[in-house]
Amino acid sequence: MGNVASSGASFGDLTTLADVKAWLQTGQSAFPATDDALLTRLITAASQFIQTWLNRQIASQDWIEIRDGLGGPLGPYDVRYQFAAFPVTAVNLVVVDGLTIPPILASPPAPAGVGVVSTLASQSGYFFTPTQFVIRGYVVPRKAGCVTVQYTAGYVVTPPELAQACIELVALRYRERSRIGEVARAIGGGETVSYSQKDMSDSIKTLIQQYRIVAPVAGFLMPAPTQTDTATLAGAV
Repeated sequence: MGNVASSGASFGDLTTLADVKAWLQTGQSAFPATDDALLTRLITAASQFIQTWLNRQIASQDWIEIRDGLGGPLGPYDVRYQFAAFPVTAVNLVVVDGLTIPPILASPPAPAGVGVVSTLASQSGYFFTPTQFVIRGYVVPRKAGCVTVQYTAGYVVTPPELAQACIELVALRYRERSRIGEVARAIGGGETVSYSQKDMSDSIKTLIQQYRIVAPVAGFLMPAPTQTDTATLAGAV
């Protein structure tokens, strides 16, 4: 269930105030608490910036997703969908054109000497992986918005690369406040220091690139207040 991205952080934040202050600390003394409120705001802003760039939310969250039917008039067969949010850890409900589809359960242990027949091949219903779900043995009409799925997706703990990227982006924004709008500054000896004008550094981009969704899945995705929120689901279907 969606709670917090990491210990000590608000929901949706990719890192914590303690981790940012540890990164900013350069000496033996602890980083002062003077700017705690400012750093907390920067953490939330940087987390949102990163997730907007990634085209996805990172923290675990309950979702309701509505998709078009991809089936046909010839009868039931496997219909495979890519989840819009991932990795998926639980699927609570699948509805196709008003019909609730049951899950395909794991095969029970077979008696000694008896071959195991996979229920994935012999049963009708749905099953899922962290990135896809499959509807098997049911007609899925080629109809707009007839498939509704309620599931939980995201990370309970922020991946280390994303947490570090957020820490570095917060530190960058925090240090930049002393030179807002400056492109370069002259220093002693006739030297000039130039400042980068990029939204984020190349090193930060390298850390988060692997989590970016380049081609979002077509469909309608909305947060579900709870995984068993039947009222919201009823409104969706």
